[in-house]
Amino acid sequence: MAIGDGNLDVVIVSIIIGTLASIVYSLRVLILMERRIARMDENLGLMVKKIIKEEDMILKEEAKIEKKLHIK
Repeated sequence: MAIGDGNLDVVIVSIIIGTLASIVYSLRVLILMERRIARMDENLGLMVKKIIKEEDMILKEEAKIEKKLHIK
């Protein structure tokens, strides 16, 4: 079966639609990945804040102990 003018147009339009659909799907995947990374970044920020808070408590406790022992 030879590809006529009408069939060629259908093939070209099908290729264009398929390409656009794959671009839209790729953008969707990228957006989902960006959201996941943003959540990971937010969680890392919370963990860092918690670690800094705990480190400050440890340093204060260490200063109290050194003061009691008269260590400079």
